[in-house]
Amino acid sequence: MTKNTKTENKTVKLLSTQGSELGQINLEGSVFGVEPNTHVMYLALKRQLNNARAGLASAKTRAEVSGGGKKPWKQKGTGRARAGSLRSPLFRGGGVIFGPKPRSYETELPQKARKLALKSALSAKLEVMTVVKDFSEITEAKTKAMIKILKDLNAQGKVLIIADLSAEENKNLQLSARNIPSVKLLLPTNLNVKDIVEADTIIATESAINFITERLAK
Repeated sequence: MTKNTKTENKTVKLLSTQGSELGQINLEGSVFGVEPNTHVMYLALKRQLNNARAGLASAKTRAEVSGGGKKPWKQKGTGRARAGSLRSPLFRGGGVIFGPKPRSYETELPQKARKLALKSALSAKLEVMTVVKDFSEITEAKTKAMIKILKDLNAQGKVLIIADLSAEENKNLQLSARNIPSVKLLLPTNLNVKDIVEADTIIATESAINFITERLAK
């Protein structure tokens, strides 16, 4: 039996970067109003972290360690255990038994599951999400201007800003925000579960919301 996943659309305020209300924006219920699936979010987060691992750790085996060509002592008569090479894992400086070797930690997750994880994360964080028209009010690349915007929008803690940095109206956003440790900028095309879940406040532009909706709504 197929589960009914129909959800209602959400209506939120559309603000300027000064905090004044410009109108309202309709959020697609199938993207921003789903019941968060924590297990799928966990799988997506696990996949993201695994795929970010370099997997370059490497230890030499006894065949790769230099030296050890000479038998350290004669086979019999010393009272010691027989040994053929000082590069044996039994000796200091010898090879490593079953040591790490370069490998890929990449894991797969079906596209539908990845989309559901993003929808779940966005829906879970909807209460701390603010939608702004754009960042055209930043006329100069000034950190001070960005700090004022965060204050006007009551953005606290770790702030995630989702916006198209190449758009003309957002041209000064990146330079204004890059020196603020608590602010992270994210392109709508790079939306991911980890950044959404870690954020205390999310600020998204209207165009970013439209792009996300078009990408995830089915």
